[in-house]
Amino acid sequence: MNQAKHSFLSKVRAYAELMRPANIITAFADILAGFAAAGGVVAFTDGVVSVSPVTLGWLLLSTFGLYGGGVVFNDVFDAKLDMEERPERAIPSGRASKTGAILLGGLLLISGIVAAAMVNEYAGLLALGIAICALVYDYWAKHSTLWGPLFMGSCRGGNLLLGCSVFPALIADLWFLALLPIAYIGAITLVSQGEVHGGNKRSGFASLALIVFVTLSLFLLGILPSYAVGPATIFVLVFGGLVLPPFWKAALHPKPSFIKKAIKRGVLSLILLNAALAAGFGGWRMGIIVALLLPLSILVAKLFDVT
Repeated sequence: MNQAKHSFLSKVRAYAELMRPANIITAFADILAGFAAAGGVVAFTDGVVSVSPVTLGWLLLSTFGLYGGGVVFNDVFDAKLDMEERPERAIPSGRASKTGAILLGGLLLISGIVAAAMVNEYAGLLALGIAICALVYDYWAKHSTLWGPLFMGSCRGGNLLLGCSVFPALIADLWFLALLPIAYIGAITLVSQGEVHGGNKRSGFASLALIVFVTLSLFLLGILPSYAVGPATIFVLVFGGLVLPPFWKAALHPKPSFIKKAIKRGVLSLILLNAALAAGFGGWRMGIIVALLLPLSILVAKLFDVT
């Protein structure tokens, strides 16, 4: 009886590993930042929300499915390569079956699209586009120095706009915000190409340049009348302080150990990037709400790998 229970729990953990739970928490931060940018901020003075909590819940459920499904298919398409390079992963180790992973990934992506469509048709179309970008990245684009960062970044940029879709008319005015996660995730994806065998300094410094661009852009957004630099500043400074040093070290010494540390720090610090956006558009309290996802993500990252 105990052996059967242990076997079942091991299977559950294996499939949970495929979904990268700590990373999914960072995707929640995308939604909350986009939500704040579109004006869907909690009015703390009287407890009123400008958007139904149910609507926000559908978007959070959507990103859970889209991100989870995307990373599951990443391991599905990499199963053969992982037999040589990452044998400890769930599929090559035999702890999860490839067929089971395909079913899980498909269910997650479909549920992500359906959940978004429950909000409005624009959200549904955005979710469909994110799912397509994720699959193209997983199957083909990640092997390209150019297309890999672009497609992966587009997934996160689309995820931010998914949060904005609570007010579809505003997407046309806020589309440029997607450029920040596109550049940031592009930087992480670019440096991650040397995760197993080591990278090169050119890719490392290109990634570092993108990180610097994103950090400075969080201040430059102050030219927008709806964005206040003051509440965002502390989040920007903490974000830069956490993410710039490991990327600098990975650029100078592109060894797998330094690159893995930069990737992990970069993925988790995405929450602070979103916290800065949320604070700038929605006030410091909204920034704190998003930032509180960071310790949760760090805790989960100790249980499940982020790469």
